[in-house]
Amino acid sequence: MASNFKKLNRHLDEMEEYIPFIKTRDENISKVDIGWHLDHSLKVINGVFTTLRESNPEKYRPKFSFSRVLVFTFGRFPRGKAKAPEAVLPGKNIDQKELIAQLQKARENFSTFESLHSNNYFRHPYFHHLNKKGAKRLMEVHTRHHLKIIRDILK
Repeated sequence: MASNFKKLNRHLDEMEEYIPFIKTRDENISKVDIGWHLDHSLKVINGVFTTLRESNPEKYRPKFSFSRVLVFTFGRFPRGKAKAPEAVLPGKNIDQKELIAQLQKARENFSTFESLHSNNYFRHPYFHHLNKKGAKRLMEVHTRHHLKIIRDILK
């Protein structure tokens, strides 16, 4: 488990360090505060795992996505270009305890990842069906994207 999720575990460790700064914001970098970025990132990670776990691998249908190829190849999302789905939007009051609970849930999810079928999948609004491998890459790139924004806010 640990080696398979080194990057994501490092991301979670870094996210945990930023919890005391959840109200910090810099409007020149982002319209939302650090808490929003942390909550959103954790909602994505845990939501992807839930969807993967509940999916039927027999229904996995790969489909080419040029934007997915670009994002996965370069490992970056362009800032401000995509709109997050409602299910992963944070609420108005982001609580430190809730963020810690979401971090713990993410770590638990990492420990169950290997038990998933390689074609368990997650349907992304732009990238279409992402199997286990693609979903992991999405979580790495997406989380790194929000961590970079947080680092820029704190500069």
